[in-house]
Amino acid sequence: MLAKRIIPCLDVKDGRTVKGVNFVDLRDAGDPVELAWQYSRQGADELVFLDITATHERRKTTVDLVKSVARQVNIPFTIGGGINELADADILLHAGADKISINSAAVRNPDLINQLAEAFGIQFVVVAVDTRHVDGKNYVHLNGGRLKTDLETEAWIKDAESRGAGEILLTSMDHDGTKNGFDCTLLKKINDHLSIPLIASGGAGNEQHFIDVFQQSNVDAALAASVFHYGEILIPRLKGELRQHGIEIRQ
Repeated sequence: MLAKRIIPCLDVKDGRTVKGVNFVDLRDAGDPVELAWQYSRQGADELVFLDITATHERRKTTVDLVKSVARQVNIPFTIGGGINELADADILLHAGADKISINSAAVRNPDLINQLAEAFGIQFVVVAVDTRHVDGKNYVHLNGGRLKTDLETEAWIKDAESRGAGEILLTSMDHDGTKNGFDCTLLKKINDHLSIPLIASGGAGNEQHFIDVFQQSNVDAALAASVFHYGEILIPRLKGELRQHGIEIRQ
């Protein structure tokens, strides 16, 4: 069994890290490069940077941010937002990113997953999925959660996997920013039928929530933002708690 991963996520808007509740009411959480350096020193296993308005505003993810982060950290990091074609991914890879994350662009052009996997390898391709429970079903949402689609979440994840996604980053919009815990039921349901790594996102509020998500859904990684940004959970202490509960975690 692979060791579980702890991943801070930095939502970036106008060059600053921001965080909200249910994808709205954003507030400033600091400089993303400085935070990346701190997390690298604290023992984070990976980092994820999402330019949360790049798709909505039809902007490209800033290459300067990628270059700055690559100079500061020695752990893998993923960048997402505004990636619509192979050229976008190629630029980010050469700027220093280890993986790219696609979300809205993948739904609008599913062949992009195939193209990226073929060009760079599946380990480079993370498909991010924002899901919300509507009328008894889970539906994929786009553009930072602004736009509901008719795609059911589980069906879309299976399609993404078949096309060459190397990982799935699943964010529960219902849980995001609430600090009431991950959506362990949905995560387990999806993970039971998935052969690639699943990253849980949305809802972390305390150390017990990380213990719960690993024990109850057996996801490969757990991602959080505000609890790390504002010092509510310290990564070294979190990893110690996970080990005490028998969860294999990276050093």
